[in-house]
Amino acid sequence: MEMLGNRRLGVTQQQAWEALNDPETLKKCIPGCDKFELTGDNQYSVGLALKIGPVSAKFSGKVVLSDIVAPDGYKLTFEGQGGVAGFAKGSSSVTLKPVAGAAETPVAADAAPADSAPAEAAPAPAGCELDYTVQAQVGGKIAQLGQRLIDGAAKSTADDFFKRFEAEMQSRYGPPPSAAGDAAEAPAEKAGMMSGLMKKMGLGKKDGDPASDDAN
Repeated sequence: MEMLGNRRLGVTQQQAWEALNDPETLKKCIPGCDKFELTGDNQYSVGLALKIGPVSAKFSGKVVLSDIVAPDGYKLTFEGQGGVAGFAKGSSSVTLKPVAGAAETPVAADAAPADSAPAEAAPAPAGCELDYTVQAQVGGKIAQLGQRLIDGAAKSTADDFFKRFEAEMQSRYGPPPSAAGDAAEAPAEKAGMMSGLMKKMGLGKKDGDPASDDAN
């Protein structure tokens, strides 16, 4: 099985790096995980419950980190035994890169009113990107389920992990700056929409109205 993906995280590269190296955070975010303990130099003992189709099993194994380049990424190898359900082993690479200030998104000129101030570039929201690849091999009853079912379960597990990870990061550091900015801009945007609606209904000040000209 091979899988790769890219995720945009609403925390800084350093914050993501620290979380991805924290056993308690990983234990909390990995679906079905009830054990993630440091047992040696960059080596962890892991226990988790896994269900793929009709097969459910309790896996125990180990994870070893290597090629560590803080805070840019690392490689990990893993192996686990699930009794009669089978086994799983493989490797994964994880890389992080910052995106804050990497690009600016200018406001389109034709989207702004003619009499408004020149469009200004809006800074990109703070955060980082995480790229990951996974190569894994399974055996036993799990291997008999078929590649399609195995791939689907792996993707579902990855999606669940990142949902939990994002929730954990927001509980620690708050919502991403872009989300806070959207919330702050909402009232002003709503007021502008109401003003335009009132003008269309003939309830607001019309163009040419002395009071309106004085206000301008």
